[in-house]
Parts: sequence; C-alpha cells; structure tokens
Amino acid sequence: MPGPAQYVFIHHGASAACHDEAACKATVRSYQNYHMDGHGWSDIGYSFIVGEDGNVYMGRGWTEIGAHTLNFNSVGIGICIIGDFTSRVPNDAALNAVKHLISCGLSNGHIRASYTLKGHRDVGQTECPGTKLYELIHSWPHYASGTAHYSG
Repeated sequence: MPGPAQYVFIHHGASAACHDEAACKATVRSYQNYHMDGHGWSDIGYSFIVGEDGNVYMGRGWTEIGAHTLNFNSVGIGICIIGDFTSRVPNDAALNAVKHLISCGLSNGHIRASYTLKGHRDVGQTECPGTKLYELIHSWPHYASGTAHYSG
C-alpha cells in the first residue's frame, strides 16, 4: 500500500465463531482458500483477521494492497473479525485485539493519524460487519458516518 492507510474498514466473516487458536487458524485458512480458489485472488483479501481467541492473524498485512473493500483497497486496511455479528457483538478479547492492532498501525506509521473508521457496509452493498458490530463501531474513535471518499 502506498503510504499510510487513510481508512480502516471493519468486516465480519459471517461464519462460525472461533475461540481457540487451532479453530481460528483453520477458519483463516478456509477464508484464504475461498478467496484464492473461489475468486482467483493471489491471497486472502483481508489485511488482518482477528479471532475471539484474542489473536490477530496476518492476511496481506500493512504493506500489501488487499481485496476487502471495493474501490478502497489501495487506501485502506481491512480487518475481519471471525464470526457472524448480526445479532451479537464480538467478545472483549476480539474487540481489544482490533483496537490494539489499530493502535499499533498508528504507532508504526501504517495508519494515518487522521484515519477514518468505517464498516464495510458504509461503502458497499452488504450487511457486513453485521448489525450489532456495526452499531458498536459507531462509538469508536475516528468512526464517521456517511459516504467515504478516496482523496488519493
């Protein structure tokens, strides 16, 4: 990715939750297989994946352009939390891991200090990141409602 991310996009996997490292790794692998085999992509689309075990799993990372948010991949980091958050929020372990990951990105210069936080549905025709998680991120720092704009 050319320069620090302007956006952080929150996603959910719309899948079963995972609460231990083995299950979370298996789910990350299934996402990767789906993205590569089902879409023909070079790797998993997300920058990072977070499990309810509290671990952050590497996707494309900070510097590789992802395939997570159409029209915003080159200016945004995509963080996917494993699970379906339509009717519940992720556990504290997952939420704390996401917040810590964003903090690390800020500290290391991978995310702009003036970044904007969005749910995937803010820029696409999707229910992602699930209704309950979407409602929750509205209270997080840097969340901004309305249409996102790429300012190159």
